[in-house]
Amino acid sequence: MDKEAELKETGTVTGIYRELEHWNVNKGDKTIHAKRMPGFFRTIKNYTQSLYLLFFLVPYLRWNGKQAILFDITNSQFHFFNLTVLPQDIWMLSLLLLLLAMVLFAVTSVASRAFCGYFCFQTAWTDWFVWLENKIEGNPQARRKLDAAPWNAEKIWKKSIKHFIWILISLFTGISFSVWFVDAYGYWNDLVHFRLPLVGWVTLLTFLFGTYIMAGLLREQVCMWMCPYARIQGVMTDSQTILPAYDFRRGEPRGKLQRKAVEAGGAQGDCIDCFQCVQVCPTGVDIRDGQQLGCITCGLCLDACDSIMDKVGKPRGLIRYASLDELEGKPAKKLYQHPRTWVYIGIILIAFGGIVYGLTHLGSVVLKVIPERQPMYVSMSDGSIQNKYELKVLNKTDSDVRVAVTAEGGVIDQVIIGAEKPLLARHGRSTSFTIFVRAPGRNIKMAVTPIEFRIQSVDDPLIAAEYKTKFNGPSFDLGLIK
Repeated sequence: MDKEAELKETGTVTGIYRELEHWNVNKGDKTIHAKRMPGFFRTIKNYTQSLYLLFFLVPYLRWNGKQAILFDITNSQFHFFNLTVLPQDIWMLSLLLLLLAMVLFAVTSVASRAFCGYFCFQTAWTDWFVWLENKIEGNPQARRKLDAAPWNAEKIWKKSIKHFIWILISLFTGISFSVWFVDAYGYWNDLVHFRLPLVGWVTLLTFLFGTYIMAGLLREQVCMWMCPYARIQGVMTDSQTILPAYDFRRGEPRGKLQRKAVEAGGAQGDCIDCFQCVQVCPTGVDIRDGQQLGCITCGLCLDACDSIMDKVGKPRGLIRYASLDELEGKPAKKLYQHPRTWVYIGIILIAFGGIVYGLTHLGSVVLKVIPERQPMYVSMSDGSIQNKYELKVLNKTDSDVRVAVTAEGGVIDQVIIGAEKPLLARHGRSTSFTIFVRAPGRNIKMAVTPIEFRIQSVDDPLIAAEYKTKFNGPSFDLGLIK
C-alpha cells in the first residue's frame, strides 16, 4: 500500500495502472460463474444480442416464391430480394468487407472492444448459454456448490438437461448457418430424410460441436487466447480511447464500509471492496487492477458498481466509461480532433459510396462484345465488308430473358446477321452468341468506325444494356472499293 500511496502522490493514473498490472488471468483451470445483474448496460447488451434473431429467422423469408436472401454458392450467385449479384460483381463484396473492417477499427479507436461486449457472436452465444445455466442450476454460488458436489441424481439430472439444451441450440445454430446458402425449406426436407450431401453434414457437425465447445465449455477462454481481435485492438487504442475504467484517485484506499469513518470524514476511498464488479464480469477480470486483455468492454461492471454506490449513498461513476487522460485530469480531445477518426470516416464513406454506386448501376443484364481478331474483317464477293462479334449476355435476373440486338453508329446500311430474332439469355449466368455485321464497302469511310451494340428485353424495356466497340474495314484507299 505504501507504493500505491507514493504513486498516488507523485505519479499519474497511468503509472498507477502499470504498477498494478499483476493480473489474475483465468487460464481455464476453473469455470467462471458470472453473476447476472440488471442495469443500463445489461439492457443494452440484451437488445444488441437480440439482433441475432435475424440470423435464425431471415433465411425463411420468401420473395416471389423464392428465398429472399440466399448465398447460392453452388450457382455462384447472391440473391437479395429482386437483386442478383454474380461473381463479376465481387468488387462490391470487397468494398463491403473494407467498410465493415473500417467501422470496426473506428469503433475500437473510440470505444475499445465495444464490438466484443455487445455484438460478437461468441459473446452472445456464451451469454445465452450462461443464462440457461443460471435458470437450470441456480445462481453462481449454487453452481459452484453443484460443481464441487459428488455425482448424484440431482446433479446428473441438472447437468444432463443443461447440456442437452446447449446441444439443441448448437444444432439449430448449424442449421441456421447452412440455410443461408441453400433453400431453407429444401434443406429441412433433406435433413429430416437424411439426404444432405457430405458438405452439408460436415458443415452442420462443425457448427454443432464448435458452438457447443466454444460457447458452453471454453467461454471466455476463446476471447482470451483464440480471438485475434483481442491482440489487435491493443494497437488501435490510446489514452484518449474511452473504456470501462476504475477511478483510482477516488476509490483508493479501498476498504470495507465503515459508517463511523464515513461520518467522521475519514481517508477511506469510495471503493468498499465488495467485489461485485468482479463477480459480474464474464471474463473474471478485476477492473480495479487496470486495463486488461480479458476486458471486453461490456460495461457490466459499471452496472454493478453503480448499484453499490446507490446503496451506500455515494455518487455513481467510480467505475465508468472514461479515457486514461480524463482520469488523470488532462483535457479530453473531441472526436473530430483525432486525425485517424477522419481517416476512418473517409475510407468508410468511399467504400459506402462505391457499394451504393455498384448497386444502383448493377443492371439486370450486362453486355460484353468481343470483336474477332483473326481476321479483323472479311471482304465478301459482293464488295461488302463483314465483321464477326461474340456477344456475351450476363442475365442477373432469376428468369430467362429474350433480348433483341440492335446497333447504333457504325456504317450506313449495315445489317446484323445472326440476331434477326430475339436471343434467349439464360438466367443467372452468361450466354454467348455469335453475330456478324455486314456493310457495303462503298459506305466505309474509315478503317475503324465506332459502333455501339444494344440489347433490350422484348418483354420489359427497362431491362437493357449497351456496349461500345468498333467496326473494322480496309486500311488502303477506300475510294477503290465499289
